[in-house]
Amino acid sequence: MSHDSLPPALCLSAPPEVAFCSRCGGKMETRQKWDKLRRVCVDCGFIHFTDPKVGVGVAVMQEGKILLVRRRMNPGIGKWSLPAGFVDYGEDPQETAVKEALEETNLHVEIESLMDVYHNPIDKSGGASIFILYQANLLGGTPQAGDDADAVGFFALDNLPDIAFASTHDAIARLHKT
Repeated sequence: MSHDSLPPALCLSAPPEVAFCSRCGGKMETRQKWDKLRRVCVDCGFIHFTDPKVGVGVAVMQEGKILLVRRRMNPGIGKWSLPAGFVDYGEDPQETAVKEALEETNLHVEIESLMDVYHNPIDKSGGASIFILYQANLLGGTPQAGDDADAVGFFALDNLPDIAFASTHDAIARLHKT
């Protein structure tokens, strides 16, 4: 079956760029497997499953202001978001959220609670399709931008810079109500 004839949504589970098998190097083709079209090796039968990219972040409040970082890379370059990053295979999401906050802001935080889990529409921007957001407490440190942030600051919930992501907008709206 040719990818040219498939609706774009079906190509998500059978990405045409997966041309060769990661196990044996054989040619991959698109076949119906279980509930979706998937890439399958014609030689060894290996099935390529697309996995969601998971991101984690923290919402930190201090004196009625929220901690935000300005992004220096896409998606959302130049806009502000919650300190966040990707979870790699084998990492604990809470530990990763704490680590990302430190890398991007130079601030030490501890997780207080799970705030929400967001599903983001798939696009070509490279963002997370699943985003886990934690409420976190500030333990200490001096704000200093690092990693993929070029600025860091605390902002009043009613006086915000240009916000990058729907999950950040949602978090701010929820915190504004409390």
